[in-house]
Amino acid sequence: MADKKRPRRTRERILETALALFNRHGEPSVTTGHIADEMNISPGNLYYHFRNKDEIIGELYAAYETGVVPLFAAPPDRAPDVEDLWLMLHLLFERMWAYRFLFRDLDELASRNRRLAARFAALVSRGEITVIELCGGMVRAGAMRATTREIAALAKNVALVSTYWVSFQRLESPAADAQETARLDRAAYQVMALVAPFMVGEARALIDRLGGEYLQGG
Repeated sequence: MADKKRPRRTRERILETALALFNRHGEPSVTTGHIADEMNISPGNLYYHFRNKDEIIGELYAAYETGVVPLFAAPPDRAPDVEDLWLMLHLLFERMWAYRFLFRDLDELASRNRRLAARFAALVSRGEITVIELCGGMVRAGAMRATTREIAALAKNVALVSTYWVSFQRLESPAADAQETARLDRAAYQVMALVAPFMVGEARALIDRLGGEYLQGG
């Protein structure tokens, strides 16, 4: 006899429901009352698990961070290449899209929650360091030509574009955003376009090919 799936606990359901509502309507527009109503539970039941909305947000952010941290790593046993960066970006944007409310409402969240702001800043810094490591490895392998200063500036720009891509998509394509349609290829390509001028040889040709595939796909 097949094992029955364990019923989801109320705490898990609160987090899932809050994430869906935050992503759909924006965190500032959603109250704990809305979350309880959506779940058809009493506010008291919700408050038994979470004292306030910020606690829910904190746990959702922790889940996002747990999924992202493993992406920020250079290959341990070989020289990095441009495909490592491309894959990291795709996986990163997938994770960002799943928790997109964090990025749409980033300024609002950071202004009222200093602890979350500090954790987010540390995560962005870790991403920058990973880009620097990947680029440094590609320079040593002869696939990239850039100075230490150029790589540092490039990493900062990669972090900037990545962090605010979700908000930019909302402005550029409101219809797609309303339909909750991710444009992950476009996001990754725009970041790779920052890197492309520094790449040489086969690495540059690969970026051009990937870009061509993106443009063909629309």
